[in-house]
Amino acid sequence: MIRSFLTVSSGTLASRLLGFVRDSALAALLGAGSVADAFLAAFQLVNVVRRLLTEGGLNAALVPSWLRVRETGGVAAAAAYAGRVLGTITAVLIVTTALLALVMPLVITVLAPGFTGRESLQLAVDNARLMLPYLAFAGPVTVMMALLNAQGRFALTAFSPLLFNIALIAVMAALLVVQPNATRAAQIIAATVGVAGLLQLSVLVLRRGENVATPVASPLRVSFDKEIRGFLGKAVPGMMASSAPQLLVVAGAIIASSSPSAVSWLYFANRLVELPLGIVGVAMGTVLIPELTRAVRAEDRAAVAHAESRGLELAVGLALPATLGLIVLSEPIVRLLFEHGAFTADDTKATARALMWLTLALPAHVLVKALSPAFFAREDTMTPLTAALKGVVLAIASAFLLSHWYGADGIAAAIAVGAWSMAFSLIRRGAKTFGFSIDTEAKRRLPRIALAALAMGALLWLATRSLPSLTPSAHGLIQAILLLVVISAGIAIYGLLLRLFGVIGWRDAVNAVRQAKG
Repeated sequence: MIRSFLTVSSGTLASRLLGFVRDSALAALLGAGSVADAFLAAFQLVNVVRRLLTEGGLNAALVPSWLRVRETGGVAAAAAYAGRVLGTITAVLIVTTALLALVMPLVITVLAPGFTGRESLQLAVDNARLMLPYLAFAGPVTVMMALLNAQGRFALTAFSPLLFNIALIAVMAALLVVQPNATRAAQIIAATVGVAGLLQLSVLVLRRGENVATPVASPLRVSFDKEIRGFLGKAVPGMMASSAPQLLVVAGAIIASSSPSAVSWLYFANRLVELPLGIVGVAMGTVLIPELTRAVRAEDRAAVAHAESRGLELAVGLALPATLGLIVLSEPIVRLLFEHGAFTADDTKATARALMWLTLALPAHVLVKALSPAFFAREDTMTPLTAALKGVVLAIASAFLLSHWYGADGIAAAIAVGAWSMAFSLIRRGAKTFGFSIDTEAKRRLPRIALAALAMGALLWLATRSLPSLTPSAHGLIQAILLLVVISAGIAIYGLLLRLFGVIGWRDAVNAVRQAKG
């Protein structure tokens, strides 16, 4: 489990770091004005659908159902089932893409009502239509990735998303040299999104022959038989539930669209939250679902407790220090990554304030990612969906009220309120339905992990108050080096505290990885 977690986390970390390069170039090209707001509103729509499919949603429904078919019908039946799922998902998404292209003005009006009567509305519609081809490629990509995950093969699925960011970065690098106007640059980047999806699909298709579970010997079929309808009935709620963090940001953008630059500030702030969320949350959803599904089907309570306990420890152990670090270092990090070209110092301050509030949602998001697999493994996707919808409604209502007094900061705080609502809903429902199995080691380690994270956060705060080189007046290279040193020191201090508190030692961690490889 540790090896699989490290594999998925490494791929996600690489993808997120490339995402920062992409967003830094995007900020330099578009800034945080009306053109950027329009592009990011369109990109957010496509990004949410991408997350609905690729980051645990469809995986949460397909892995348990495919494992069940293989157990009851054998490899041939599993391959035929995979062929029907792949053909049906692809056909549905092609039709959906065509329909979205027709009704895109209405969709953007709903997602960004503040754009009505402004040039931003048409810009967002044009950009969204250029991005839509990506959705047709995302379906088969997701099915193939889920089938690999079901067999415990995570490397290709972890690293293939890098192609998405590599393609966009290459195009943006060329645009920074050519320097077209912002509107033209946004259109070119939007068109590249579809090409990026095609690259990712091509890699998986070329490697498909190595995977006996994919429909190599069974033709692709579009089918809506009882089995496929049952799968779709679980997949759609699961996809929406797994994309709860993105749905909350969309909810915030609906309110923010009436304030100039607010959509951009929230987007760039959320990108920083997504780094630790991706490393922990995506890995939790990808690795825990097959692990828990096998344990639940075998009725092995010890295995269930072990998986849930280790997953919770890893989630809290990585998310809590990341939360404190982002809060303490919000402005220096935003300045270093995004304050270039059209992105101004005022944009940095506004984005940093939004980031501080958004970061409060990170532990809740990670808890949701860690708790949801316990429901998905039991083929219950409705409970996480209900929790997600309640959180979105609460976030919209809170954002509507808080934005009047606090602007983008209030919207960010409302997103955090919605995230914690989701987490508490899952905790209550899980405890009532089947009870979460936390072993003795987890009960001993979790309080010590929290104490180590809090101590690290306090030391980090003291350090930043005594380092004038992190201020805006310092040279950019000096700021970058010092920020890297501070972050590295924080990680080292946290690791040392974990060892001092008896959570885990370096030798224990290395031995665990070696045993996992064996």
